[in-house]
Amino acid sequence: MKHVPALLLLTALSFAYISPAGAQIFMGKDSSAQAQKAAKREKKAQKKAAKKQRKEADKYAKAQRKAAKRARHRG
Repeated sequence: MKHVPALLLLTALSFAYISPAGAQIFMGKDSSAQAQKAAKREKKAQKKAAKKQRKEADKYAKAQRKAAKRARHRG
């Protein structure tokens, strides 16, 4: 069970590592607009990943509390 938080952290870090590769410098008259749209998409993706990570961490913590409660009642 100690591997789950490490796995979650590894997943988050790998996503953070991959994400900036998609951001590119655009050339042309709409470059700033495209850059802003790309930044907005990036921010949204990061926010979604962070939310998913928090949700998984909460789920893990709840399972740990439940297991500890069961252990207290059994012995």
